[in-house]
Amino acid sequence: MRDRTGESFAGRGPGARDDLSLGQTPGLAAAAEAFAAGRIDRRGLLKFAGASLAMLVSPVGLASSASLLAVRVWPSAEYTRITLEGSSRLRHSHMLVEDPQRLVVDLEGVQLDSVLQSLPSKVLDSDPYIRLIRAGQNRPGVVRVVIELKAAINPQVFTLDPVGSYGHRLVLDLHPTEAHDPLMALIMKDSPMDAAMGDAGSNTTAVAREEPREPVRRGRRNEPAVDRLYTVVLDAGHGGEDPGAIGRGGSYEKDVTLSIAQRLKRKIDAMPGMRAVLTRDGDYFVPLHQRVARARRVRADLFVSIHADAFVRPEANGSSVYVLSERGASSSAARWLAQKENDADLVGGVNLARQDGHIARTLLDLSQTATINDSFKLGRAMLGELGTINRLHKPEVEQAGFAVLRAPDIPSVLVETAFISNPQEERRLNDEAYQDKMAMALMRGVKRYFEEHAPSGPTRVARLD
Repeated sequence: MRDRTGESFAGRGPGARDDLSLGQTPGLAAAAEAFAAGRIDRRGLLKFAGASLAMLVSPVGLASSASLLAVRVWPSAEYTRITLEGSSRLRHSHMLVEDPQRLVVDLEGVQLDSVLQSLPSKVLDSDPYIRLIRAGQNRPGVVRVVIELKAAINPQVFTLDPVGSYGHRLVLDLHPTEAHDPLMALIMKDSPMDAAMGDAGSNTTAVAREEPREPVRRGRRNEPAVDRLYTVVLDAGHGGEDPGAIGRGGSYEKDVTLSIAQRLKRKIDAMPGMRAVLTRDGDYFVPLHQRVARARRVRADLFVSIHADAFVRPEANGSSVYVLSERGASSSAARWLAQKENDADLVGGVNLARQDGHIARTLLDLSQTATINDSFKLGRAMLGELGTINRLHKPEVEQAGFAVLRAPDIPSVLVETAFISNPQEERRLNDEAYQDKMAMALMRGVKRYFEEHAPSGPTRVARLD
């Protein structure tokens, strides 16, 4: 049985034709004709037949040396990624088919095995782009994967060379035809004043909407004003294909950082005049330059990248804060850490063919000494608060060339909350109460920075009077 895309799903019956039969081998058919015409003898025919059969069952003859090691699906509202990991480079072709919308991928030199057959079970009903996946042996040595879609997509299909623990990867990124706009995260509430008031201000805002001519007054002394909106972008490190550091107990850095970032976002959102935006809100990969670009897109006042450190020695412990360096790292450990974090794009998987020079343009102007000075101020405020809940790995803010901190106009820090490679700190990082303490300390650091070093031109919220 074959559907409109041509892939076969029915098993072969007892009388089904064998597609790898001798009759399907053109060279052997020609040899048989030569034997019948008397151009070769029986011994020559048998020798040719043996060589042909050897070619059929050998990796060269079948071109099937690529075996599938794993298949993974990473759904998110922004895009869904499908990763096929093989023992060698996967030869492929793809096409979009309409009525209904489908992405069809042919894998050459691959046999339908249990790994590929598990792919349909990895699709969630909640996936925003994939309705279902099916795979079948389309023809000898070619497996066809059909992805039925819920909406039109703009696919990006590319390969990645082995890196870290991963082998050769074929990546299918299913992007919507209309790109996700991170700025919408700031305008989901009824009005800008709702955002500025924080969660506690919802009732007051309702009254203001009923009486629009009533002026919005500043609070009394020691009460925060609500006519400014400070935007803090929170970057949960790693995600999706990139797990980050892995603790001895099996904890993934990407999970810890996302949980802390989500807790911190809720605390910042509850503060009058402040709003937090996440660079990722689920387990999916976001390239480093896109994290920077999203912060600039929402005109962030601060950028805070959250991580959980790792080192070769398990006894290493404590919290650290880093800012960008223009002239090299402040220590060899900082340089090593920056290189490890900057390699996230290689592990997570960036489609290099799609780079259009944005990274180069973003990194051109790194001479804004004022921005780095402000980053130091934010870093010191955070380091002081972290010291109240954890030992500090270093008592001062360190510097290194972190790619994710290279927004030229936004004070940016990278926080290593603790060492996930330390068994004791790994247990604490997985404790919800400790995660909440960590988020509270980071929130106090942000609040302290705004109180002592308010940005000169924060986003203004429209007044109702």
